[in-house]
Amino acid sequence: MTSRPQPEQQAPPVQWLRIRYARRGRARFTSHRDFGRAFERALRRARVPMAYSSGFSPHPRISYANASPTGSASEAEYVEIGLAEQCDPEQVRASLDEALPIGLDIVAVQVAPGDTLADLLTASRWRIDVVGIEPVVAERAVETFLARESVEVSRMTKSGLRTFDARGAVLQLRYEPGRLISTIAHQVPLVRPDDLLSALAEVEPDWRPTHPPLLTRLSQGRLDSTTGEITPPL
Repeated sequence: MTSRPQPEQQAPPVQWLRIRYARRGRARFTSHRDFGRAFERALRRARVPMAYSSGFSPHPRISYANASPTGSASEAEYVEIGLAEQCDPEQVRASLDEALPIGLDIVAVQVAPGDTLADLLTASRWRIDVVGIEPVVAERAVETFLARESVEVSRMTKSGLRTFDARGAVLQLRYEPGRLISTIAHQVPLVRPDDLLSALAEVEPDWRPTHPPLLTRLSQGRLDSTTGEITPPL
């Protein structure tokens, strides 16, 4: 019996770049899988010299981290890419931004400092635009929610209906005219902004928006538990 030939071993990346990108406008309806396909096409069109994994099915060295839910806009999504050649980060930013569809915008690119991206993303700050909620109702809902030790919500997952506490992950929450601003820690299970809205409806019977909310991630990064500030990884 002839042994199967071993696949060619690929050289390790000579440079890692950390990329911050935004999902704006209609692009907020792009799923994480759809973005991945668009991003790989953009890398080819921009002729970015990607490094590849070894094995029988080599794939480009791309590391995604904590993508926002489909349907939400974001100003702070992150991905890292491994390159086979040294490249100027600003040139990569401009080329990728031009190659991506409208609404998927490359905000910044820098040489990755060597730390693990996922470990730097411990919290996010969200803006939740709500329509049809009277200010007195919104303020009462926020006050009641923050006063609770826990608020259970349910969400359908791939494994079925799951019930979990939405209160513990919400570190900050305030109401501004027409919107909520919230800082949410990244825990397991991950509490999303729509879970927070479900929790507000649980504690406030009059919480009945007239239109679907618009969710926008304003920032994400490492949370300072003392100050409540979020330090972005880029």
